[in-house]
Amino acid sequence: MLTPAASATKPDPQDLLAWYDRHRRDLPWRARPGETADPYRVWLSEIMLQQTTVAAVRSYYLNFLERFPSVEALAEAPSEAVMHAWAGLGYYSRARNLHACAKAVIEKHDGRFPSTEAELLKLPGIGAYTAAAVAAIAFDEKAAAVDGNVERVVSRIYMVEEPLPKAKPLIRALTEELVPADRPGDFAQAVMDLGATICTPKRPACALCPWMVPCKARAEGLQESFPRKQKKESGQLRKGAAFVVLRADDTILLRTRPPLGLLGGMAEPPTSEWVPDYQPSRAVLDAPIEARWQRLPGTVKHVFTHFPLELTVLFAKVAKGTPAPEDMRWTPRLQLHEEALPGAMKKVLVHALGDIPGPKGKSEKQAKGA
Repeated sequence: MLTPAASATKPDPQDLLAWYDRHRRDLPWRARPGETADPYRVWLSEIMLQQTTVAAVRSYYLNFLERFPSVEALAEAPSEAVMHAWAGLGYYSRARNLHACAKAVIEKHDGRFPSTEAELLKLPGIGAYTAAAVAAIAFDEKAAAVDGNVERVVSRIYMVEEPLPKAKPLIRALTEELVPADRPGDFAQAVMDLGATICTPKRPACALCPWMVPCKARAEGLQESFPRKQKKESGQLRKGAAFVVLRADDTILLRTRPPLGLLGGMAEPPTSEWVPDYQPSRAVLDAPIEARWQRLPGTVKHVFTHFPLELTVLFAKVAKGTPAPEDMRWTPRLQLHEEALPGAMKKVLVHALGDIPGPKGKSEKQAKGA
């Protein structure tokens, strides 16, 4: 049994670094021991990992890096190419900010990322966490990078009773006290790895943790009850209609959403407005063109960060040569995979067409839950 004195012991960063040297994860954006971290790769991975898991990001990161191997290549790319490469990762404002940030690095910093947390914060799309992470990992600045994993680890060690998000300033201050002057970049990655592999949200492997002894929550047997969180209120269900038009030359009607706002700059089949009291029975009145519309059975459901969405899908076939309405376009069905289609709109197309032909013969099948 841990004594009160033992449970009050301050966490030693060197204990964590020793654990990290033995158990560090092999990640495609992470420099190996002895290598110098590439600021572009660190930054790109940190933007991609926001609100997304390592497992989901890995393949996107490698494909994105192959397409845009440097900040120069990313800055020079058309916005449509960037949005297409991002399609499927969600939170699409990140992709727009990513592109803007790359341009700023080229135009204002001669293609070199600033090396300090303060200067990094001035770049588009870089917030407190990303600035600290890039400064620490890529430039070894003594900065506290506090993500969800770090919040969980620190709140358990110190038994932070104040719930998130109000506890964020306190957790950041406690983390700053732990960051060592030596190897701050490795320390940042070590805390992330600890939270991802040992100090997990449920059933943490406390017996394997290098900070087991100083962890106050572990000493009280309360580790799974931290961090404290305020109850989230789910957004109100919104409804709407989506219109899938197949022209006789095997093309599909698409449009690009406005650059700002939800799914900004992404491609989609035309949709109605999304509102809580939308009446599917009147959906045909919102159709983009006159046609013999067929209302398909079932609905497409998708959950965004702040609200769930339910779309009724209407399908129509039109003659070859039918013009596209203003600000819309016809895309060959076999080239749909080249469009920057977000997950919700892929579900709509799959619901109407059965699948979406993809590169190298692959296809997206009927979406689950639709």
